[in-house]
Amino acid sequence: MAPFLAYEDKGPEEPPASLAPTAPATPSVPLTPLVLIHGHPFDRTMWAPQLDAFSAARRVVAPDLRGYGASPVVPGVTPLARFAQDIEDLLDELKVETFVLAGLSMGGQIAMECCRRFPDRIRGLVLADTFPAPETAEGRAARNAMADRLLREGMGGYADEALERMVAPYADAAVKAHVHRMMTATPAEGAAAALRGRAERPDYRGLLTRLPVPALVVVGADDTFTPVADAEAMHAALPDSALHVIEGAAHLPNLERPQAFNEALGRFLTRVDGIS
Repeated sequence: MAPFLAYEDKGPEEPPASLAPTAPATPSVPLTPLVLIHGHPFDRTMWAPQLDAFSAARRVVAPDLRGYGASPVVPGVTPLARFAQDIEDLLDELKVETFVLAGLSMGGQIAMECCRRFPDRIRGLVLADTFPAPETAEGRAARNAMADRLLREGMGGYADEALERMVAPYADAAVKAHVHRMMTATPAEGAAAALRGRAERPDYRGLLTRLPVPALVVVGADDTFTPVADAEAMHAALPDSALHVIEGAAHLPNLERPQAFNEALGRFLTRVDGIS
């Protein structure tokens, strides 16, 4: 059966020679795969700097969520549980049994849902510029109103308005162009379905307190969608976590400051590889 989602699947099946054990009798062990879940309203190209940086040494899988990028659009309502099931199905198809799971913004909430649904497969969790609380009544109304607007007007106006909150006003022009391009290329029906589903998301705060694996919490210092205080609260709730605040970035530090983001992620992956 062909996977439902479009995706990138990069990296060696065996560890690079420089990382392989020197003793011939010792079997080489591949590094822990990394699975990357993009945010709204983006696509898998959001993770281009991380795909380039980490696929030389490990397998990296980055899907387009349903309704985004090259994946099929299913109008209506897409709950976070549906996104998580799609990811599980894709990883089953690709035979990725265990992995480090990283998600940004809505992708972080989907990653938390994955922790609820199939925790035994997750060796480490990266939560970037996200938060675990359920939606308020006001927030549900706002998300549904935005869904109505996107279906009525398309993505262009929203992309213009939100761009300099997604990335900082001082961000590199090429980064701004990439983010704007992802936003305007997203089908309005897919974005609206995700907004309606996200409005009904569960409360993940209790789940985080019981997470049995290490976690990394990352946030842009100038993020106004999910501010540093949200990241600090997740860090405090998680039993085993590191917090990394990236200066000079807003909601997409992996694109705005890829070197700093990759350094923090690389340290975390090295730790997970050592305990897997």
